[in-house]
This record gives sequence, structure tokens and C-alpha cells, in this order.
Amino acid sequence: MILTAETTDTCVAIEPRIFAILEEKKARRLTGPYIPRSIAQVTASLESLYGPGSISGLRRMAGGASKEQFVFDHGGERLVLRMDPLEGLIETCRRREDQVLRAMHGVVPVPEVRHADIDGATFGLPALVTTFVPGVAKPPQAAASVSGLRTDFDAHWIALLAPAFIDNLVCIHGFDYRAAALPDFAMPGGDPHEMALRQVNWWGKVWADDVVDAFPIMALAECWLRENLPACTDPVLVHGDYRTGNYLFDPAGGEVTAILDWELAHVGDFHEDLAWNLQPIFANRGADGETMTSGLFRRDEFLSAYENASGRTVDPAALFFYDVLAAWKCAVIDLSSCLTAARDGNNHQDALLSWLATSAHVVLSHLTALLEKGRH
Repeated sequence: MILTAETTDTCVAIEPRIFAILEEKKARRLTGPYIPRSIAQVTASLESLYGPGSISGLRRMAGGASKEQFVFDHGGERLVLRMDPLEGLIETCRRREDQVLRAMHGVVPVPEVRHADIDGATFGLPALVTTFVPGVAKPPQAAASVSGLRTDFDAHWIALLAPAFIDNLVCIHGFDYRAAALPDFAMPGGDPHEMALRQVNWWGKVWADDVVDAFPIMALAECWLRENLPACTDPVLVHGDYRTGNYLFDPAGGEVTAILDWELAHVGDFHEDLAWNLQPIFANRGADGETMTSGLFRRDEFLSAYENASGRTVDPAALFFYDVLAAWKCAVIDLSSCLTAARDGNNHQDALLSWLATSAHVVLSHLTALLEKGRH
């Protein structure tokens, strides 16, 4: 069931703010193609915010598959500007990102928000200015990778990073989201299946809005998900994209300096963050040839470490559901949003998005195996 605007409120299984931004994207995409902002244009926008001559060192940053990113200096601080194009790999909300970053400050290492342009009044499209956090997303000697995919860690880096990876995830899941200022996040209702259904409806709507070609397995997966919704009696704050590539660490000592990319954060089931890490596209092969979750753990090691640190018990059935959901969601992104944004020229990285779409072969292979297993 894909809910309509008329039925969308806090009592049904899709978040109102998520529904709104997806509807806004459908209207905005018709205004393309997108022309990347020049340094002169960005400078003018920043100076309208901070004052003439108030910024220096402005340059474009590499990385990311959805936002235009710039670094600059202002008032003795190095800052990062992330601006929305017309369409991206994933459509997300700067207002929600602002809220969750402010809420998580002091809980886990995150950049601090300096300005949120929610409706694009300053920059033309929504944008966020945060502090610049030093660090790297991969070991200095590791081969280059896109968006943190298949990052290679040797035993030295695994020993340094794996404990912090678990500890930070446990802190996120242990955060008291009910006491935080998160007005654009839908809180749990009375139905224990609602957490799962919200996610199926979210990504089902993305697929319906952005699909390029029909894939029967996508419909099969959505039906399976709707028929196998697990109950969630202990909702947590879910990061939504917690994995290698989305945190920074000190290349000298290995200390984690920042957890990034909170755009997909929501209240949900902790199994969702675990299953996201189990996706083969985010894994790497260890020295012995075994699959390493986020490049850091064997599967059983990862789940045991989380249980030991959190005191939670992983439910195999719930984890399996969210494994299917994660694979389906990756396929939705690769085969719809990636392709439509690139095809219509509505993103500044259309070549990268086209390349990322090819990862759907890995994702669909995993999804097929899971659905086959789910039949028995």
C-alpha cells in the first residue's frame, strides 16, 4: 500500500515529512536540467549570509553522490557547505538532518550545524553549513573507493576501528530520542509493525515515483516484505546509513572524529542498521578470503560484538526481514533514483550515478538469494 497525501498523518505508516519531500522532488525535477553552482555563485550566496568579504578559501570538495560540497573559512572556522541539486542518489530533508545533528552533538562525534537553509532561501536549493571535521574515511594505504564501498582494512586498522564502530552504533541506538527536539521525525504509534511498514512504504513510493524499467523481482520483494513485517517493541534512533565510508578517523591514531551522513536517520528497529551493514556491496574480503562486514568484522563477530556491547538480543527473523529490506532498498536506489537523476541531467555527478547504478547486479543477486531462502 502506497499512501496518498490525503491519508498521510502521524497515525499511518509513512512519515509526513518524508512524503512531503518526495512529492516536492517530483515537482522540482521538471525544472531541470541542473547546472552545478560556480565558485562565484557560491561565494555570492555565502556573502549574502555572512557579509561581503567574510569568507575565504572556498573550494569544491570531492566525494558524495548526492550533494554539491564546498569547504571554506569564516570567522576563524573551517566550514563545509552541502547543497542539494535538483535530484540525488537519495532524496532527503535538510531540516531533519539539522535536527538530528543537533540532537546527537555530544552523544557521538558529529559535525556541528552552523546554518540550515531549509527552503533554499539563501542558496537556491536546500543546504546545510557545518563545521569541518578533520579525518579520513579509509586507511592511507588503501586503494581508492567510491562512497566507502569495499574499503580494505588490515589487522592494524581493524583492531583500532572495530571497537569504536560498535560503541558508536550502540550509543546511537541508546539515545533517548523521545526527549530530543526532533519535531519532523514521526514517533512510534501503537502498532508494533509500524516501524517496518513505514520503511516499506517510504521506499515503495520512491520506486513508484522514479522507476525506469519494471523488474519483477522488485514487486516480488515488496510483496514479501509487506507479508512478513516484524514487530518492533523497542524502537531506537536508526542512523539509516551506518557503515564504513560514513565515518571519519584520525589517520595517525585511528580515533573516530565524526559520524557523517545522517540524512536517512529515523525512529525504527535496531536490526535495520545491523542488516544494512550486512549488504555485500559494503563488504570486503579479508586476508583469508572471508567476507568482512564493513571491512571490519566477520558476520558472526559483528552481531556478537553488538549484542555484548548493547545488551540487546538479535532476533534472526527480524534481521532476515531487514536484510531483505536493505537489499530491496539498495536496488530501489540503484535502479530508479540513480538512473532518473542521471538520465535527466538533474545532478552534477550524472556519470558517477550512472556508474553506481551498475552495482544493482550485486544487490539483485543478494536479494534473489534471500527471497529464495525466505520461501523455505
